[in-house]
Amino acid sequence: NHHQDVTPADVKKLCQKVKKFGFHSAFVNPCYISLAREFLSGRATIGTVISFPLGQEMRDIKVLAAIEAARKGADELDVSMNVGLFKAGKYELVLEEMKAIVEAVKNLRKKVLVKFIIETGCLSVDEIKRASELVLKSKADFVKTCSGMGPRGATLKDVELIKSVVGGKIRIKVAGGIHNYQQAMGFINAGAARIGT
Repeated sequence: NHHQDVTPADVKKLCQKVKKFGFHSAFVNPCYISLAREFLSGRATIGTVISFPLGQEMRDIKVLAAIEAARKGADELDVSMNVGLFKAGKYELVLEEMKAIVEAVKNLRKKVLVKFIIETGCLSVDEIKRASELVLKSKADFVKTCSGMGPRGATLKDVELIKSVVGGKIRIKVAGGIHNYQQAMGFINAGAARIGT
């Protein structure tokens, strides 16, 4: 539910489905975190996105957005990596930004999960591995493959590449183009711990 025309009624429908089917969490746009808390009544976790899907907000804005989301009650934050800086080889800047976000959020609420979306559809094989290394170094909780709004969705190869770098040290979330049970199970069997769909 991260489109620009999402209404409070859409958030309510999503939360009803999450409760009905026992899904782990409802992911909503940041402005609807409080509303989702009200609709879910503690029966599932709440996730939101930060600097989504482009990842190119200024660093301080991304940090502040992450802090505010955690303050409002988001349990999970899916943060878009700055793919442009990464592709330009500015790895230290990308890592510093990731670390700043993780540290700020964990200092506020240690149990909030932080995931970085590396947008695998924009990256080469080597870049997927390098981006996964940066996420691991940042002390985030997950590497997330895609925003679902990039050039393509997740692939089994993405999971394989990420897993080759992070092993079992941090978890993997897949998203983008996962529409049925067979696809979901394929990703779970490949090593994904979370599915965004």
